[in-house]
Amino acid sequence: MRKLLVPAAAAAILATSAVAFAAVQHTDGTIKTFDAKAMSLTLADGSSFVLPKKFKDPGLKAGEKVSISWDMSGKNKVAEAVKIMK
Repeated sequence: MRKLLVPAAAAAILATSAVAFAAVQHTDGTIKTFDAKAMSLTLADGSSFVLPKKFKDPGLKAGEKVSISWDMSGKNKVAEAVKIMK
C-alpha cells in the first residue's frame, strides 16, 4: 500500500503545478497600436495581444496606458480584459 501512496502523491503534486501555469497573467503598458478590425493590440514594449470576438472597445487609442488580463491560447496571448489606467 505504501508503495502506491508515494507515486500517487508525487503525481498529484505534478498535476496541480500544471494548473498553476494556466492562471491568468496581467500586463501593464502603453498602447502602440490598436486595430479594432483585426482585433489586435500591441504595447510599446512589443507585446501583442489578440482580442476576443466579444471584446467591447472602452475607447482604446495609441498612447493610452492600459492594464491587460490575458491567457495563452497556443502561441497567442489572448486578452480577457483591457482596462484603461488613469
